[in-house]
Amino acid sequence: MKRFLLVSSICLTLAFGFAVSGFTADGQELYRKCAGCHGADGGKFKSKAEADILAALNGYREKTFGGDKKAIMESIAKNLSPEDIQTLAKYISTL
Repeated sequence: MKRFLLVSSICLTLAFGFAVSGFTADGQELYRKCAGCHGADGGKFKSKAEADILAALNGYREKTFGGDKKAIMESIAKNLSPEDIQTLAKYISTL
């Protein structure tokens, strides 16, 4: 248990450090968190343009967009930087 807490603390510290330093993940890396619900291949995103995905992600972040599952998406999008949202939208549009 102590080892788990130590490793978790180190990972969180590194993640925070990267976020503070302006680190922006690549789209594929960011999308891994989305794949659990949206599928590895992007499912319904296949016909969406980058601008539409960008508008949706920004809307979720600002709590001005969404349907039934919007609370889940709002909680995820609020942790994305504007750069991450741009990167993610660009990646998703290529799926």
